[in-house]
Amino acid sequence: MEKQKVIIYQMDMFEGHTKNNMSHSESCGVGNETTEGKERQVISAERQERALAEDLMEIICSQENLKRAYRQVKRNKGSAGVDGMRVGEFKGWYSEHGTKLKEELKSGRYHPSPVRGVEIEKPDGGKRMLGIPTVKDRFIQQAIYQVLNRIYDASFSESSYGFREGRNAHQALKRAQEYVREGYGKVVDIDLERFFDKVNHDRLMYRISETIQDKILLKLIRKCLQSGILLGGLVSQRIEGTPQGSPLSPLLSNIVLDELDKELEKRGHKFCRYGDDCNIYVRTLKAGERVMQSVTLFIETRLKLRVNQRKSKIALCHESKFLGYRVLTNGDLGVSPQNLKRLRDKIRKITRRNRGKSLAEIIKELNKILPGWLNYFRYAKMKEHLKDLDQWIRRKLRCYRLKQCKRTYAIKEFLTKLGVQANSSWLVALSGKGWWRLSNTQQLRRAMNLEWFNNQGLFNLTLNYMKLNI
Repeated sequence: MEKQKVIIYQMDMFEGHTKNNMSHSESCGVGNETTEGKERQVISAERQERALAEDLMEIICSQENLKRAYRQVKRNKGSAGVDGMRVGEFKGWYSEHGTKLKEELKSGRYHPSPVRGVEIEKPDGGKRMLGIPTVKDRFIQQAIYQVLNRIYDASFSESSYGFREGRNAHQALKRAQEYVREGYGKVVDIDLERFFDKVNHDRLMYRISETIQDKILLKLIRKCLQSGILLGGLVSQRIEGTPQGSPLSPLLSNIVLDELDKELEKRGHKFCRYGDDCNIYVRTLKAGERVMQSVTLFIETRLKLRVNQRKSKIALCHESKFLGYRVLTNGDLGVSPQNLKRLRDKIRKITRRNRGKSLAEIIKELNKILPGWLNYFRYAKMKEHLKDLDQWIRRKLRCYRLKQCKRTYAIKEFLTKLGVQANSSWLVALSGKGWWRLSNTQQLRRAMNLEWFNNQGLFNLTLNYMKLNI
């Protein structure tokens, strides 16, 4: 059944690719409807599959597919790779070298450049390695992704939500809520150790070759996987892993983990997977122990990946986090304490008192992160958390603005202008308390109240949360 889907899709793509040459065929007196119909009846399904599978590079290099790939790369922006070329410079480069590039791709002579390695801090400690391919390689990988994704996505599990068009984290959370409400209140939280760094190339290529027979395309994908990584001025060869930051990496990770999905489905488990984050829902902790043991064995022996024993656990659903949320015992969603702490840490960095920026600039920076955070966590039951957070943010900003006044007279003048009586203003200005204690005085709260911050344009979490959940 899956092969039939692949053949049908490839046939559609092949027909779309050959339509561009239709007028030329007609002018030569061939390709009329009757002749085509007879020829297609003669060609066997096996020959169609073989011919189309071998022609995938032709489809990838089609003008329409490459245009879409360029638009997506341009939309994603991103940093320059090892060659220093920026996204804005690629169009000019392609107009001069595009024909040669397509010839190299179709003939199998193209070699990807090394990726530029960048280490970023992980939220829970440690570092994550990102690989930034050149713009040219991002363009090529995006073109490959667009064709392969249409072939593979239809066969992926209904319980897989990460890196798929039309699917998102909120849908995964909704499914998790349904499982908990059905009585599956215990969760087997499986954490894969450095998944993107540990994918076995040989096994991945074998999985792809089960569906794709285009040898030139298979060799190109392997070259992308094995292209070196530049870090600290040295290029090291990669023998495993898929570089995070590559347009092709999310699809390849889903191809690897689809085997896990199919195994869990075969066993009848209730699960949700988003990328390498997999939660399996069971009724009892004892059942969870059995599932953890058997699934860990499958992952490590069959998929050749490692389960992080330190981070993986069996727990009550509300004691575990999934995609930044907690699924509560009644099936409602709550925001995880770790993500609340992470947001507070970001706010602390922005509102550091020694930054030397105006209050308007600080508010502008806060307004860049607060709406996105709230939009993602909009489904959590957290009204009281947001009230506390809003009050804390306003106090941080009062403290920041008060310190900018520096001198006693400047503090008095600032408060007087905001409507505080002169004698009360002097009490604050002459106080020996620290900035943080002063920011919570009655005079400051009255002068820089909720209405004042609204006029400054500060994003109000509580108010906007209520609007989102009307």
